[in-house]
Amino acid sequence: MTITAAADGSALGNPGPAGWAWYVDEDCWRAGGWPHGTNNQGELMAVLDLFRSTKHLAGEELHILCDSQYVINSVTKWMPGWKRKGWRKSDGKPVMNVELLKDIDRELAGRKYTFEWVRGHAGHDLNEAADDRARAAATAYQQRVAVRQGPGFGAEAEGEPPAAGAAPPVPQPSPVPAAQQGLFGGPGMFDEPDLFSELEEDPTPAPGTDSSPEAIVEALERELLRPETRADTGRTGVLLHPDFTEIGSSGRIWTRDAMMMALEEGPGAPTELELLGAERVGEGTVLLTYRSYARTGTSLRSSLWVHDGAQWRLRFHQGTPEA
Repeated sequence: MTITAAADGSALGNPGPAGWAWYVDEDCWRAGGWPHGTNNQGELMAVLDLFRSTKHLAGEELHILCDSQYVINSVTKWMPGWKRKGWRKSDGKPVMNVELLKDIDRELAGRKYTFEWVRGHAGHDLNEAADDRARAAATAYQQRVAVRQGPGFGAEAEGEPPAAGAAPPVPQPSPVPAAQQGLFGGPGMFDEPDLFSELEEDPTPAPGTDSSPEAIVEALERELLRPETRADTGRTGVLLHPDFTEIGSSGRIWTRDAMMMALEEGPGAPTELELLGAERVGEGTVLLTYRSYARTGTSLRSSLWVHDGAQWRLRFHQGTPEA
């Protein structure tokens, strides 16, 4: 038998009150959270708790539906390399959320599992149910009320003793250390770290700032040029459109996934931007042209940003070294 479950996380403020949940059906789901955490931590905890809650069914295959490419890539692609390097990235920096990842790695032993990416907030029944419960858990922590934890899985149900050989109930994890909470220290204009997730509303500029699409897009472009942003797969996953393409200065064509993996391994040096133009070329579309300054020289660049109904995302980029 294959167990199909959706796993999701939510953070209000990111970091902020955070929740996680996995969902099989109305009689089989579980949720929890922390007073302070990130969306990525919620996504990882949902997967971890799903493995723990099904330990008594270790012979069954888990089919995990997840809207976070960060989680899927961490578990299925990047983790072996991180382990070989002592849980450090190629640049020597420690891997984010390492304790959760180590726990997941231990739970994978002897298990059969597959991950499937599903688009978040797109009407997928199981994903929507997990998202609703994760957000409800985060909201409960925000309001300081009890979290509705759910019935659990089979013998794991609340109020029932686990059957022989079943995994014990999983305690709620303590708040994650601040050093593992990601790059953003509090709620702001660009908060949202999980890949492919969509914001429910446009970012709200601070009072007194230019709120035009051109100004918002320029600010996002400048953010994307910062090494700390480029090294954060969660943040780049939000800024880059799912169909992002780049024609690099070498002539290479980059896809979104290839670009994100390259940036995670080597985010590059700081780059300055001299804006040449910002023009609306259609409804929900802004073309930026600018000159970039880096240690390797200057380049002329163009970026096409589109509004996907939730936020602005970079759809196409091209750079040419300046003569």
